[in-house]
Amino acid sequence: MKEYVINKNDSGQRLDKYITKSFPLIPPSLMYKYIRNKRIKVNGKRCEISYRLNENDVVSLYINDEFFEPTKPKYDFMGAGKNLNIVYEDENIILIDKPSGLLSHPDEDNYTDTAITRVKRYLYEKGEYDPDNETSFAPALVNRIDRNTSGIIIGAKNAEALRILNEKLKNRELHKLYLCVVIGKLKNNSGLIEGYLEKNEKQNRVYVSDKIGNNTKHIATKYKVLGYQNGLSLVEVELLTGRTHQIRAHFSHLGNPLLGDGKYGTNARNKQFGNYKKQFLYSYKLAFDFKTDAGLLQYLDKKEFEVQNVWFKKAFYEGTI
Repeated sequence: MKEYVINKNDSGQRLDKYITKSFPLIPPSLMYKYIRNKRIKVNGKRCEISYRLNENDVVSLYINDEFFEPTKPKYDFMGAGKNLNIVYEDENIILIDKPSGLLSHPDEDNYTDTAITRVKRYLYEKGEYDPDNETSFAPALVNRIDRNTSGIIIGAKNAEALRILNEKLKNRELHKLYLCVVIGKLKNNSGLIEGYLEKNEKQNRVYVSDKIGNNTKHIATKYKVLGYQNGLSLVEVELLTGRTHQIRAHFSHLGNPLLGDGKYGTNARNKQFGNYKKQFLYSYKLAFDFKTDAGLLQYLDKKEFEVQNVWFKKAFYEGTI
């Protein structure tokens, strides 16, 4: 005989649902028979299969040990990688530094190893995420970054944090700053550049123009040049609108494509500086700047988080790019 005390997470469930989830080796027909024959009891008494368990109820099982053999649940996210570079974490949010080459979310080609599945695996192994709990919140990403771009991604650990952060992102109360290396020297050392972007879904690319069109969306990109060396500029960028490939397409439109960008730049110009396979772009800083109440996340107001080891920053200043 074995006894199990019902905890808060398991309370509210029907007895048969609890038994099925907790002891999957017991066939349903046998489970119902054991409940009828009082080989499965609650608080020492016979009960109905529809009985809803309360916290601190004691479930007693007078059954063979073979049905208690531990079984490991199988979750898709357990196939994700364990490597997770955490910038910041508390009980409500987690900020991770996504490496280049890793998808933010699953797509038709890669379902298992992505930023969100790595977060789920990490929180599951910490005991903070229980996918078997019907009321459990599934961790979710607030923002995404292109596969070949590195940088900070925000993860929400609960529904209220996700709701607040989505609202703050929409109202531009979260500031995401990027570092990039562009080819050439910009006309001005800082400024706000605007334009109109049109997305071509079939080509998976966007086009920028100075004039509004039927299918265009307005874009605004704020930038500041941090340095210039050997025909390259190190630029800090803040997106005032968050469109697909906005930074890459906008600077290419100016005649200053990102170094290593084969889609919006040209291989010929890239090869002048080396054989780079990915664009020099990093979402390196996140600042919380709340203009309205942020509820349980108010403590994050005016906080900044920054990735210190941007892979190309040191090389740029040393002139080794």
